[in-house]
Amino acid sequence: MVAFSERRKKLYRIIFEADTAAGKAFDVALLILIISSVVVVSLESIVSLRRNYLQLFLILEWAFTVIFTIEYFLRIYSTPRPVKYIFSFFGLVDLLAILPTYLSLFILGSQYLLVVRVLRLLRIARIFKLTRFINEGQVLTRALRASATKIAVFLGTVSLLVVIIGSLMYVIEGRENGFTSIPKSIYWTIVTLTTVGYGDIAPQTTLGQFVASLVMIMGYGIIAVPTGIVTVEMSRSDRANLTQQVCPNCHAEGHQADAAYCYRCGYKFSELA
Repeated sequence: MVAFSERRKKLYRIIFEADTAAGKAFDVALLILIISSVVVVSLESIVSLRRNYLQLFLILEWAFTVIFTIEYFLRIYSTPRPVKYIFSFFGLVDLLAILPTYLSLFILGSQYLLVVRVLRLLRIARIFKLTRFINEGQVLTRALRASATKIAVFLGTVSLLVVIIGSLMYVIEGRENGFTSIPKSIYWTIVTLTTVGYGDIAPQTTLGQFVASLVMIMGYGIIAVPTGIVTVEMSRSDRANLTQQVCPNCHAEGHQADAAYCYRCGYKFSELA
């Protein structure tokens, strides 16, 4: 039983972490396979290539799927909390990376959904030990969480403003100028306020054009507000020195070098030692 436990721990470190030579080699090999599989699926969508090399594409597609299926079950086997992994972000991505091929046996064309495998390239930061990017990602995550309430209030205010301006433009311009309903006028307001300006609807009256000018000017200020909120929170964030240690319980990455517990779920790291 002890040997079994040790084997699982060793396998876990190879598959989930990149701090060892074996772990990095595993992840680099996995990265190459992911890129290759996405390229194969993309090439298969080209009619001329599919016509001439269909058999080769099918063989490669199933070979990649079998490899990724084995890898998926090895991850479930090696992690101390299999259910946590299965329902984690990367766990769901790993599952979606293999399902389309099996679904293609029942639903024609579903194999092209295999391009979802490109999401697995998100592991690249850990593979090449880009801890700086992991650190920055943690800072951004904390800043977004801290500013979530302020941004929600801001978006609520903007939504109310959009309804008021849209209703006003419906009264000013009317149906004859393309503002056929309040919902359509609200659509115009959103497009104008975000400075996209499709041009499919445009005010024709002088008063309507004046209001449109104010809305466009307001748009620049509105875009700057959430940016400023997040920037302030980011400046307050603690840019800690984070490691590549992966929590075996919730699979969160980026912990402080001296962390004894996971910052997300509170798992005690010494339990894996």
